[in-house]
Amino acid sequence: MTPDQKFARYVRFSLIGFILVFIYYLVADMVLPVTPQARVYHPVVQISPQISGRVTSVQVTNNQSVKAGDILFSIDEGPYNLAKEQAQLALDDAKLQNKRLDTNVKALEAQISAANAKQHEQKLLKSRGEKLYKQKSISEQELESIRANFEASKANVAALEAQLAEAVLARGDSGNKNLAMRHAANQLAQAELDLSYTKVRALSDGVVANLQLLNGAYAVAGSPLLAIVAKKADLVADFREKSLTNMKQGTQARVVFDSRPGEVYDAILETFEAGVSSGQLSANGLLSTTETSNRWVRDAQRQRIHLKLINHQDLIANMPSGSRATVQLLPESTIGQWFGSAQIRFISWLHYIY
Repeated sequence: MTPDQKFARYVRFSLIGFILVFIYYLVADMVLPVTPQARVYHPVVQISPQISGRVTSVQVTNNQSVKAGDILFSIDEGPYNLAKEQAQLALDDAKLQNKRLDTNVKALEAQISAANAKQHEQKLLKSRGEKLYKQKSISEQELESIRANFEASKANVAALEAQLAEAVLARGDSGNKNLAMRHAANQLAQAELDLSYTKVRALSDGVVANLQLLNGAYAVAGSPLLAIVAKKADLVADFREKSLTNMKQGTQARVVFDSRPGEVYDAILETFEAGVSSGQLSANGLLSTTETSNRWVRDAQRQRIHLKLINHQDLIANMPSGSRATVQLLPESTIGQWFGSAQIRFISWLHYIY
């Protein structure tokens, strides 16, 4: 065989090999989809104080594991101790004021009793005077004076009863149902709550990340000061849309992590993501924006799926957030599962190299 014939044969074999690889790629992309665009994500909890104040003590270090309830840092308690004392004084003052009002109510009740007795006396005098007037024993002027005194006693009783009603209204309910007491108790509870907020605690288990907080920094309520990476983890993978055509919830999968070359883990397709950010429309008052591209063939759209490892869920819980992985989805056919398993096994070996 001449060199030219050998070269022609190599070219034919190369073309045949390229065509076979190309056909395999087209078929595998639909039947055996695989993607290196997979990551482990951990929820990140931003820790923000609920009150403002000077940071007096940072009680954690960077990358330290914490439990829910652990103190992360403390804020100066001075102003909040004063606020609590002021609220306590307001509550004590409300109690004292209620005692004054109780005394006033009792005094008015005593005055009304005396006024009623006076009115009864004036009523008897009026009845006796009318009898004496009929007997011509007193003059009409004296009778009118007696009647005026009786009316005055009635008016005095009415005025005292009105004052009593006003005093009872000002006093309100007794005990803890009293409005002034409730206001003062609420202010005290708020002051005590604010004081408790001077100890900023972790709300979930996790690891402190990117800690830059130092003693003396001024904390502003609602502004994040550090982050906690939660132990809960989620494995997600981004596939081209057409690659997910034949896949459904519960589909078997194989996963290879960059940090664990040579190891293949079983997984299942748990859920499909509802959408991606490029498909989100906002009512911002602006006109719609069209997509522009100078490429003849545009990039394929990717959709996200969520996977669950079988028997190794704790593995990703201990991985750093953002760890990379490669995911292979398997068809239902036995042959397809064999090819898919072989393909992901080959990729796992390649992780020893790159």
